Amino acid sequence: MAPDARRDGRLVGGRYALTDVLGRGGMGTVWLATDQVLERQVALKEITFSIDLSDEDRKVLRERTMREARAAARLVHPCVTTVYDVVEDGGKPWLVMERVSARSLQEILEEQGPLPPAAVARIGLDVLAALEAAHEAGIVHRDVKPANVLVDRDGGARLTDFGIATATGDSSLTTGGALIGSPSYMAPERANGEQPRPEVDLWSLGATLYAAVEGRPPYDKGEAMATLLSVVSEPPAPMLRAGPLESVLSGLLTKDPSRRATVPQARRELESVRAQRGPTPAAPPPAPPAPPQARRPVPGGSLERLDAEDLRALASASKALLGSVARDARDHLSERRRERKEQERKEQERKELREQGRKEPSQPAVRSEAAPKPRWRFKRRWVVVPVVVTVIVVVFLIAGVALGLAAVLGLL
Repeated sequence: MAPDARRDGRLVGGRYALTDVLGRGGMGTVWLATDQVLERQVALKEITFSIDLSDEDRKVLRERTMREARAAARLVHPCVTTVYDVVEDGGKPWLVMERVSARSLQEILEEQGPLPPAAVARIGLDVLAALEAAHEAGIVHRDVKPANVLVDRDGGARLTDFGIATATGDSSLTTGGALIGSPSYMAPERANGEQPRPEVDLWSLGATLYAAVEGRPPYDKGEAMATLLSVVSEPPAPMLRAGPLESVLSGLLTKDPSRRATVPQARRELESVRAQRGPTPAAPPPAPPAPPQARRPVPGGSLERLDAEDLRALASASKALLGSVARDARDHLSERRRERKEQERKEQERKELREQGRKEPSQPAVRSEAAPKPRWRFKRRWVVVPVVVTVIVVVFLIAGVALGLAAVLGLL
């Protein structure tokens, strides 16, 4: 990581002077910088590679970053942070982006707590518009989460950080079969190894809005693989604060992408929620970050790299879980089928008897084997309790007699 440019005046690409750190994330560090050519402030993202990556993986990631930055630069939308340039410096790519005066939704949630449904609906509409523009341009974001949503003081939102985005139709660039993303906000089909499509962003939007209104992600088991298994096989945690947002969140968090809420459906429901309570409350203005001990972390937003072995283990575990559920369901259905057939057989026999004008044979009273005739059982307390009571009474009688004799002898 580059040292603080306020101490060494470092220039990136011979043009961008670093001045301060705006934030850090799983894919790198975002710096505040000054474009010395155009004399304007920009946000410069330094892409960092994990030290355990091979040279081939670094080459793949570098090429993918450059290609995807070029794709993101095609997006011109008021709800998307604009990418101005991509430069290479120190063997790493740097993304030059629009400087936005806003804080991330992650920071707001950690400092302020859950937001009202109307405010969340406003944020959701802006991010939905950004995703619609990206999808029309053939770009899938793949990492929509609170840390990548910027909220300004008026309550408007922008989607940022297309660092792991993919352009649909491009050849796939992978690092040894690894899956990169934030498990709590990752769609089930991504965990299953399917090709990322626009529907994965809608799932992530649902998880992001869930976290905004509930103060926690819908899935978080504390560990990446456990969280992903939960995403694939379990319903989201119950909603306690969502209120009118519950319907749209449930639609966006539908596991089957073919049944998931579409952009028009989500927009209609979000507009309805926003209209229910009038104007959306403005987000608080930017402020110095709170002390670390005062922050309430919103879990689940870290970027994880899951290797091919992890994904195979996940597939095996989810298959075993789904197999168990299927067996239970099959056994239950078989039992129900047998009961139904037995009932139909008895109904048919009664019908035939009625048609023949005969009475149904009376059923002999047979004692159920499940309820055998009660047997007398010897209980120890029936003997122990009377014996103890008798002994106590005898002891008191003996004591009384002894006291009586003592009194008599004393009188004599």
